[in-house]
Order: sequence, then C-alpha cells, then structure tokens
Amino acid sequence: MPVLTILTDDQLSPPPNLDRLRELVEVRLSSAADLPALVRGADAVFGWDFFSGALREAWPAADRLRWLHVAAAGVDAMLFPELVDSEVVVTNATGQFDRPIAEFVAAQVLAEAKQLYPMHDLQQRKQWRHRETELIAGRRVLVVGTGGIGRAIARLLRALDMSVTGVGRVARETDPDFGTVLSSDRLAEHVCGVDHLVVIAPLTDSTRGMIDAQVLAALPDGAQVINVGRGALIDEQALIAQLSTGRITAALDVVQTEPLPVDSPLWELPNVHLSPHMSGDVNGWRDRLAEQFEANLRRWLAGDELHGVVDKRAGYVRHG
Repeated sequence: MPVLTILTDDQLSPPPNLDRLRELVEVRLSSAADLPALVRGADAVFGWDFFSGALREAWPAADRLRWLHVAAAGVDAMLFPELVDSEVVVTNATGQFDRPIAEFVAAQVLAEAKQLYPMHDLQQRKQWRHRETELIAGRRVLVVGTGGIGRAIARLLRALDMSVTGVGRVARETDPDFGTVLSSDRLAEHVCGVDHLVVIAPLTDSTRGMIDAQVLAALPDGAQVINVGRGALIDEQALIAQLSTGRITAALDVVQTEPLPVDSPLWELPNVHLSPHMSGDVNGWRDRLAEQFEANLRRWLAGDELHGVVDKRAGYVRHG
C-alpha cells in the first residue's frame, strides 16, 4: 500500500477526511520536527501545513517521494531547488480560493469608494456627518497576476462595470477575462492612471519586490493598493513611504512578515486597512481543501491525470 505523509502541526486539526484517506493509503501524520523520519519511505506528502518549509530540511530522507500536494494556491513556501530539479510532481489547491478572494477584493474596492471604514469610525464617535461617495462603475483596475484568482477578480469587477486590465508575463489583446493583458516588465508605466492596483501574482524569484518604489511613486493620487497575493511582492518600506504622505491608500491581506510585528508603522497609518491573511478563508475552506486532496489522491492511485499540476520552474499552475 502506498505511504502518504501528512505534514501538519500542533495548531492544526488533522484533515476531516482522515479516516477515508486511511482506507486508501498508509497515512503518517508528521510535525515539521518529525518529518525527516516520517518522509522516509513515503510515496506522497500532503502539505496540510502549507506554510511549512520543513520538507526542504527533510529532503535527503525523501527516498521514495513521487508527489507533493500543497493545500494552498501559492506554493512558494514549499518549493526549493532540489524539489524543482527532481521528478516529484507538485500540485496545489487551484480553484479553491478564486471566488472567495475575488469577493474580498470587491469588498475592499466598495469599502473604499463608499467610505465604509470612515463611516464606522464616525459611528464609534457618535458623529452624524453627511458625506458623498463615489461610483465604482468605470473606475480603472489593474490586476497584477493572471492566474485563476486574478481571472476571478477580473470577472467579478467587470460585472460591476469596472474597467479591468491584467498584467502578466506576456502581453496580449484578446484575453477572455481581462481583454487586455500588459507585460509586467513595464509595470511603472502601466499603473499611471489606475484607481485600484490589485496584487495577486505568485511569489517567485522574478516577482519578488515587483511593486517597487518606482511603481508606487507612479501611482496617481487617490489610488488604492490591494494585496491579496504575498507580502514580498511589494517593497514594504517603499509602500510605507508612499502611504505616509497620505497620497494613496492600501488594503493589505498579506505583509512581509506575518504576523505583522507590533512596531510596524502599518498598524498606525489611517489610510491602511489590514486583514490577517484571510481573504480566501471562507467557512468550510479546510473541509474543501481536504476533499480536493482526496479526489486528487484517488486520481493518483488510479494512474489518472492529476488536477492542479504546478509548473515547478515557473512556480504556479499555468492558466491559458
């Protein structure tokens, strides 16, 4: 019987379908510390603790590993050169977070335009102050990242009559979800004139820090930065510098260091709205991740094509 090692930790409940998994394969539950012993002889690893980097340390013991499934959309935390160069197939939770994150982005766009955060603050102070808000129809959105989540964001915002353009590796004019996709190598030019910059690119060597000081300085006054990808996609110090002027605003679901250190200026800036890496985590999300893995496990055991295969050198599942 094939051996499956589930990488977890003490803060996580085991997958809710653990009994069904045990009917299919031999299951080992492993903490990061125990992984070197429990990955030896394992045919597959299920990264239930998807932020763990333990597999890299345990790699010399992974003598039979053929498949790694990461229970997340981003696989950056679990990829490393030896794994990339190996024959091990990597899959992820593609599709699970598309609609939840798209709705979260739409909520942040609406909260900004309709002044929901200031409204709440005034209510807390018992101040009745009439204000005018803005229509989002026709506002310009640049979505950096054209994978499944970026496409879901584009479809939802376009349904709200917003003008949405994508940014990806390759420019094109007839994309079914974005219409126009611009090349990421000219990002500072592309952000001029946008109202909302949505960051959802995968974190790779080529995208790390792509939203740099030059890009942030090129944003027009009043623009909103929404990061639902990875904190390291943005030069955080450059972002803080721009935010400190009051010129732009930000909704950050991810930051460079998580949890955000208590001494970070981001806590205090009035034009920043923080959420603790939760944009895709709707009720029942862990159940759905477990079910998705079980379905893929059945495919793997049957020798069928796996769902959500990651291009390891690119660092993401290719869409289109």
